[in-house]
Amino acid sequence: MFYGEKMNFRVIHQDGSARCGVFDFNQNQIETPIFMPVGTYGAVRTVSTQDIRKTGSKIILSNAFHLFLRPGQDVIKLHGTLHNFMNWPGLILTDSGGFQSFSLAKFCKVNNEGIIFKNYIDGRSIFFTPETSMKTQFDLGSNIVMIFDECPAHIHDWERTKYFMKRSLNWAKKSRFYFDFYKNNNLLFGIIHGGLYRDLRDISLSELMKISFDGYAIGGLSVGESKTEMYTLLDHICPKMPKNKPRYLMGVGKPEDLIEGVNRGIDMFDCVIPTRNARNGCLFVTHGTIKIRNKKYKTDVSVLDKTCMCYTCQNYTRAYLHHLDACKETLGLRLNTIHNLHYYQTLMLNIRTAIKQKKFNQFIDNFYDQKNIIRKN
Repeated sequence: MFYGEKMNFRVIHQDGSARCGVFDFNQNQIETPIFMPVGTYGAVRTVSTQDIRKTGSKIILSNAFHLFLRPGQDVIKLHGTLHNFMNWPGLILTDSGGFQSFSLAKFCKVNNEGIIFKNYIDGRSIFFTPETSMKTQFDLGSNIVMIFDECPAHIHDWERTKYFMKRSLNWAKKSRFYFDFYKNNNLLFGIIHGGLYRDLRDISLSELMKISFDGYAIGGLSVGESKTEMYTLLDHICPKMPKNKPRYLMGVGKPEDLIEGVNRGIDMFDCVIPTRNARNGCLFVTHGTIKIRNKKYKTDVSVLDKTCMCYTCQNYTRAYLHHLDACKETLGLRLNTIHNLHYYQTLMLNIRTAIKQKKFNQFIDNFYDQKNIIRKN
C-alpha cells in the first residue's frame, strides 16, 4: 500500500503554461496532469477497485465527512486504513467535509468554529470542525488530505464572499495545526477561495502560502458560474500559484474543462461527471458523446469507440449496451462506467504525451475539431 509514505512533487515538462509533473513516492511515480474518479463512500459506483485500476486510474477521491457518518472511523480502523477497507492499492485523496456546507446546505448551519450538520441518516446533530476533519482523515490514512473549508455559492456580494473566505483561512490555520499535531506524514493541501473576485482570491492564496501547504487547490468553482467566468479566474490565479507545488481544480471535470484547466497550469482534477453520465447512458467517445438509450442504437453492432481499448469496447456492441440499459440490467452500469473512466484516463495520458512532445496547442485544436465544439476562451 502507498499510504504513510511522504510524497514529493516535481514538474518535469512544460509546454506554455501546461505542465507534466510526477508524484514520487516509495520508488514509484504518478504522472500529472491526472484525473481522480470519485468514490465518495469508499467506492466508485458500480465498479470494483480492480475495474478502476484497469482503466488506468491511480488515485481515487473519497469524502471524509460521509465516511465519518457511515461506516464510521471505528469500522475502517478495524481494517487499518481506508485503502485496506476498500481494497485499493493506489493513492487516496479525501475531501475534508467542507464542501457539504454547499451540497447539504439544507441540513447544516455554519459558525466560526465549524459546521453543525443534521445527520441525514438518523437525524442526530453532528459538529464537524477542522480538528474533526484532520483526525478523521488521519484515521483513514489519506495520502492527500484537504483542509477543512467552507464552500459558499458564487452569487454572494464582495463583503459576504470576503467573510466566508476569511473564515476558510482561519480553518486553514487550524487544519495545519491539527494535521501537524497528529504527526500526519502524508500531504496537506490548502484551498483557495474568494468566489469570482480576483482580489479576494489573491488574498486567500497569499495567506495560504504563508501557512505553507504541500499543494494548493482552487475551490468554489463549478457551482453555477459560466465557463467564461471560470476560465477568466483561472487565467488570473494560476500564474500566481507556487510553481513547485501541485495545483488542483476541485470538482471540475467535463473533458473540455480538463483541457482548458491543463492549458492554464492545473495538475489535478476530480469530478462525478464520467461515472454519473455513465449511469445515465451518456458515454464519451472520440467524436463527442453517445446517448445509448436512443432507439437508433438498438440494432447498431459497432462498438462504442473503435479507437478505445477498454474492456467494454473490446467485448460489446452498442446494441448490447442499449439492450442492458432498456432492461435496467446493472451490468450495463458497470460497462458504461468502465468505458467512461477509461476515456478520461486515456484523455489524460494523451494530454501528458502532448505536453512532453511540445504539441499541446495542436492537441487542443484537434480535440475541438473532433468534438465539433466551439472553444470558449
